[in-house]
Amino acid sequence: MAKRKKASKDPAEQWLLLQRRIVRCKKCPRLIAHCKAIAVKKRKAYADQKYWGKPVKNFGDGRAGLLVMGLAPGAHGANRTGRMFTGDRSGDWLYRAMHKAGFASQPESIDREDGLELINAVVSNVCLCAPPDNKPSREEVANCQPFLEQTVSQVQPKVVVALGRLAWMEILRLAKELNWFDGSEEKPPKFCHGAEFRFSNGVWILASYHPSQQNTFTGRLTEKMFDSVFSRAKKLIK
Repeated sequence: MAKRKKASKDPAEQWLLLQRRIVRCKKCPRLIAHCKAIAVKKRKAYADQKYWGKPVKNFGDGRAGLLVMGLAPGAHGANRTGRMFTGDRSGDWLYRAMHKAGFASQPESIDREDGLELINAVVSNVCLCAPPDNKPSREEVANCQPFLEQTVSQVQPKVVVALGRLAWMEILRLAKELNWFDGSEEKPPKFCHGAEFRFSNGVWILASYHPSQQNTFTGRLTEKMFDSVFSRAKKLIK
C-alpha cells in the first residue's frame, strides 16, 4: 500500500496549494455557470480576449502586513483577467491608492502580465466567483468561508481593510471564530467609511466604502477618502 504524502509545512507551498483549491472549487453551481456564461458571451470591448471564467485566487505572496478584502470578482474585471481587482474601474481605484501608500509597485492593474507586484499586501474577496448582479447568496458566501479563514490564517495580517459592509461583517465573524476577541475590548463599531477597530490580538480592521462605480461616480467615495484609509493602514503596520 502506497504511503500517503505528508502535507507540507512550508508556508509558501501551503499558499500555492490554497490558490489551487480555490481555482478548482465547484461548490456553487450557480456561480460556476455564471462565470462560464460571461466568459462565452463576453463584453463587446473584450470580444477578442479569452476570459478566465472560474474562481479567482488571492493576489499576493502569502504572509503580509496588509490584507484587503473586497466583495467578489467583477464579471468583466477579475472574471476576465483572472486576477483580483484587475481590468475594471474598481481595480483602478484600489491599486492607485495602494501604490500611493507603498503597497503596490505601480498604480495600474490591466491584466495578469502587466508587471504589477504587491508590497507587503494581499488582495482577496469574500466571494471568489463573480455573482449575478454582484450579489452572492448567503449560502454562496458561506461556501467561501473556509477559503477566507485559510487566507487570513496564512497571511497573518497586521491590518485588514474591509471594502464594503459585507467584508466588514465577515471579518468580524471570522475574528470571533479565531478568538481574536478576549472580552476586554469595546464592541466593534458599525460599518461606515473610516471606522476602525483593534482586536485583542493586535490586528486592526479598517472600513472603507467599496470603490465600485456606484460609490465613486456619485461622490460617496472620493479619492481623498480612499487614500486616507491606506495611509492609515501604512501607519498602523509600521
